[in-house]
Amino acid sequence: MKRDVKRRTTKVVTSGSKTSGSVRIISGQFRGRKLPVLDVQGLRPTTDKNKEMLFNWLMPYTQGASCLDVFAGSGGLGFEALSRYADNCIFIELDKQAAKKLAENIQLLGLTVEQALLMQGSAQNILTSLSQRFDLIFLDPPFNQNLLPSIVQLITDNSLLALKGVIYIECEGQGSDYTVPDNWQLIKQKQHPQILSRLYQRVR
Repeated sequence: MKRDVKRRTTKVVTSGSKTSGSVRIISGQFRGRKLPVLDVQGLRPTTDKNKEMLFNWLMPYTQGASCLDVFAGSGGLGFEALSRYADNCIFIELDKQAAKKLAENIQLLGLTVEQALLMQGSAQNILTSLSQRFDLIFLDPPFNQNLLPSIVQLITDNSLLALKGVIYIECEGQGSDYTVPDNWQLIKQKQHPQILSRLYQRVR
Protein backbone atom coordinates (compact mmCIF):
# COMPACT_ATOMS: atom_id res chain seq x y z
CA MET A 1 0.00 0.00 0.00
CA LYS A 2 1.43 3.34 -1.02
CA ARG A 3 2.15 5.83 1.71
CA ASP A 4 0.75 9.32 1.46
CA VAL A 5 2.67 10.84 4.33
CA LYS A 6 5.53 13.30 4.24
CA ARG A 7 8.93 11.76 4.88
CA ARG A 8 10.73 13.57 7.65
CA THR A 9 13.79 12.94 9.72
CA THR A 10 13.35 13.38 13.45
CA LYS A 11 16.29 14.43 15.59
CA VAL A 12 16.19 12.42 18.78
CA VAL A 13 18.06 13.58 21.86
CA THR A 14 20.44 11.08 23.40
CA SER A 15 19.62 10.41 27.01
CA GLY A 16 21.13 8.77 30.00
CA SER A 17 18.22 6.35 30.50
CA LYS A 18 19.24 2.76 30.93
CA THR A 19 17.86 -0.28 29.19
CA SER A 20 15.67 -2.00 31.77
CA GLY A 21 14.56 -5.13 29.93
CA SER A 22 13.33 -6.37 26.62
CA VAL A 23 10.23 -7.22 24.64
CA ARG A 24 10.05 -10.52 22.79
CA ILE A 25 8.54 -11.00 19.37
CA ILE A 26 6.45 -14.13 19.77
CA SER A 27 5.71 -15.22 16.21
CA GLY A 28 6.43 -14.65 12.53
CA GLN A 29 9.63 -13.80 10.67
CA PHE A 30 11.29 -12.23 13.76
CA ARG A 31 10.05 -14.91 16.15
CA GLY A 32 12.09 -15.11 19.35
CA ARG A 33 13.94 -11.82 18.80
CA LYS A 34 14.32 -9.76 21.96
CA LEU A 35 14.39 -5.99 21.64
CA PRO A 36 15.79 -3.80 24.45
CA VAL A 37 13.47 -1.27 26.07
CA LEU A 38 14.17 1.72 28.31
CA ASP A 39 13.02 2.46 31.83
CA VAL A 40 10.85 5.44 30.89
CA GLN A 41 7.97 6.76 33.01
CA GLY A 42 4.63 5.64 31.58
CA LEU A 43 6.19 3.01 29.31
CA ARG A 44 4.18 -0.18 29.83
CA PRO A 45 5.01 -2.88 27.28
CA THR A 46 2.19 -5.33 26.60
CA THR A 47 2.83 -8.68 28.27
CA ASP A 48 3.46 -11.78 26.17
CA LYS A 49 0.17 -13.24 27.38
CA ASN A 50 -1.89 -10.22 26.33
CA LYS A 51 0.05 -9.88 23.08
CA GLU A 52 -0.61 -13.51 22.19
CA MET A 53 -4.32 -13.02 22.88
CA LEU A 54 -4.40 -9.85 20.79
CA PHE A 55 -2.66 -11.34 17.77
CA ASN A 56 -4.93 -14.37 17.89
CA TRP A 57 -7.75 -11.83 17.53
CA LEU A 58 -5.87 -10.09 14.72
CA MET A 59 -4.99 -13.21 12.73
CA PRO A 60 -7.43 -12.42 9.87
CA TYR A 61 -6.33 -8.77 9.68
CA THR A 62 -2.54 -8.54 10.02
CA GLN A 63 -0.96 -9.88 6.82
CA GLY A 64 -0.51 -7.13 4.24
CA ALA A 65 -1.95 -4.49 6.60
CA SER A 66 -0.94 -0.86 6.83
CA CYS A 67 -0.55 -0.24 10.58
CA LEU A 68 -0.44 2.72 12.95
CA ASP A 69 0.99 2.35 16.46
CA VAL A 70 -0.10 5.60 18.11
CA PHE A 71 1.52 5.39 21.56
CA ALA A 72 4.31 3.13 20.39
CA GLY A 73 6.44 3.01 23.54
CA SER A 74 8.63 -0.06 23.08
CA GLY A 75 7.10 -0.66 19.64
CA GLY A 76 6.13 -4.17 20.72
CA LEU A 77 2.75 -4.17 19.01
CA GLY A 78 3.92 -2.64 15.75
CA PHE A 79 6.98 -4.91 15.57
CA GLU A 80 4.81 -7.97 16.24
CA ALA A 81 2.51 -6.94 13.39
CA LEU A 82 5.46 -6.47 11.03
CA SER A 83 6.85 -9.84 12.08
CA ARG A 84 3.50 -11.35 11.09
CA TYR A 85 3.83 -9.83 7.61
CA ALA A 86 1.98 -6.55 7.96
CA ASP A 87 2.98 -4.38 5.00
CA ASN A 88 4.13 -1.35 6.99
CA CYS A 89 3.78 0.48 10.27
CA ILE A 90 4.02 4.09 11.41
CA PHE A 91 5.21 4.40 15.02
CA ILE A 92 4.27 7.55 16.96
CA GLU A 93 6.15 8.19 20.22
CA LEU A 94 6.30 11.38 22.28
CA ASP A 95 9.19 10.53 24.61
CA LYS A 96 12.52 11.30 22.93
CA GLN A 97 14.40 8.62 24.85
CA ALA A 98 11.91 5.89 23.95
CA ALA A 99 11.87 7.12 20.34
CA LYS A 100 15.64 6.83 20.12
CA LYS A 101 15.50 3.22 21.31
CA LEU A 102 12.65 2.56 18.85
CA ALA A 103 14.79 3.87 16.01
CA GLU A 104 17.64 1.61 17.10
CA ASN A 105 15.34 -1.41 17.19
CA ILE A 106 14.02 -0.63 13.70
CA GLN A 107 17.62 -0.73 12.49
CA LEU A 108 18.31 -3.87 14.53
CA LEU A 109 15.54 -5.70 12.67
CA GLY A 110 16.76 -4.39 9.32
CA LEU A 111 13.47 -2.67 8.49
CA THR A 112 13.36 -0.02 5.76
CA VAL A 113 11.60 3.35 6.05
CA GLU A 114 8.92 1.96 3.74
CA GLN A 115 8.27 -0.76 6.30
CA ALA A 116 8.71 1.14 9.56
CA LEU A 117 8.47 4.91 9.90
CA LEU A 118 9.08 6.56 13.27
CA MET A 119 7.43 9.93 13.97
CA GLN A 120 8.56 11.48 17.26
CA GLY A 121 6.20 13.99 18.78
CA SER A 122 2.70 14.54 20.12
CA ALA A 123 0.13 12.02 18.89
CA GLN A 124 -2.45 14.81 18.69
CA ASN A 125 -0.27 16.85 16.33
CA ILE A 126 0.95 13.96 14.20
CA LEU A 127 -2.48 12.40 13.67
CA THR A 128 -3.72 15.60 12.06
CA SER A 129 -0.80 15.46 9.58
CA LEU A 130 -1.55 11.95 8.30
CA SER A 131 -3.55 11.59 5.11
CA GLN A 132 -3.70 7.84 4.60
CA ARG A 133 -6.06 5.24 6.00
CA PHE A 134 -4.87 2.34 8.09
CA ASP A 135 -6.03 -1.27 8.18
CA LEU A 136 -4.85 -1.79 11.75
CA ILE A 137 -4.46 0.82 14.51
CA PHE A 138 -3.07 0.25 18.01
CA LEU A 139 -4.14 2.57 20.85
CA ASP A 140 -2.38 1.66 24.09
CA PRO A 141 -1.80 5.01 25.84
CA PRO A 142 -0.23 5.67 29.24
CA PHE A 143 -2.80 5.04 31.94
CA ASN A 144 -4.58 7.70 33.99
CA GLN A 145 -3.97 10.55 31.55
CA ASN A 146 -7.40 10.55 29.85
CA LEU A 147 -5.84 10.52 26.38
CA LEU A 148 -8.27 8.21 24.62
CA PRO A 149 -11.28 10.53 24.10
CA SER A 150 -9.35 13.12 22.08
CA ILE A 151 -7.33 10.52 20.15
CA VAL A 152 -10.40 8.51 19.16
CA GLN A 153 -12.02 11.77 18.02
CA LEU A 154 -8.97 12.70 15.91
CA ILE A 155 -8.88 9.27 14.27
CA THR A 156 -12.57 9.64 13.45
CA ASP A 157 -12.38 13.25 12.24
CA ASN A 158 -9.41 12.48 9.97
CA SER A 159 -10.86 9.18 8.68
CA LEU A 160 -7.67 7.32 9.57
CA LEU A 161 -9.30 3.90 9.99
CA ALA A 162 -9.99 2.18 6.67
CA LEU A 163 -13.32 0.54 5.91
CA LYS A 164 -13.23 -2.97 7.42
CA GLY A 165 -10.08 -1.91 9.28
CA VAL A 166 -9.68 -2.76 12.97
CA ILE A 167 -8.56 -0.75 15.95
CA TYR A 168 -7.26 -2.17 19.23
CA ILE A 169 -7.77 -0.13 22.40
CA GLU A 170 -6.17 -1.00 25.73
CA CYS A 171 -7.03 1.03 28.81
CA GLU A 172 -7.34 0.90 32.59
CA GLY A 173 -9.20 -2.10 33.94
CA GLN A 174 -12.12 -0.04 35.15
CA GLY A 175 -12.59 1.32 31.64
CA SER A 176 -11.57 4.72 30.34
CA ASP A 177 -14.26 7.28 29.66
CA TYR A 178 -14.21 7.27 25.87
CA THR A 179 -16.82 6.75 23.17
CA VAL A 180 -16.43 5.40 19.65
CA PRO A 181 -18.38 6.33 16.51
CA ASP A 182 -21.47 4.36 15.46
CA ASN A 183 -19.61 2.77 12.56
CA TRP A 184 -17.07 1.06 14.86
CA GLN A 185 -18.39 -2.34 15.90
CA LEU A 186 -17.01 -4.05 19.01
CA ILE A 187 -15.88 -7.52 17.89
CA LYS A 188 -13.66 -8.68 20.77
CA GLN A 189 -13.32 -7.76 24.43
CA LYS A 190 -11.34 -9.08 27.38
CA GLN A 191 -11.43 -7.81 30.94
CA HIS A 192 -8.32 -8.39 33.01
CA PRO A 193 -7.92 -7.27 36.65
CA GLN A 194 -6.11 -4.07 35.66
CA ILE A 195 -6.52 -3.90 31.87
CA LEU A 196 -9.51 -3.70 29.53
CA SER A 197 -8.78 -4.83 25.95
CA ARG A 198 -11.20 -4.11 23.10
CA LEU A 199 -11.06 -4.65 19.34
CA TYR A 200 -13.35 -2.65 17.05
CA GLN A 201 -13.96 -2.88 13.31
CA ARG A 202 -15.11 -0.06 11.07
CA VAL A 203 -18.17 -1.50 9.36
CA ARG A 204 -19.25 1.44 7.18
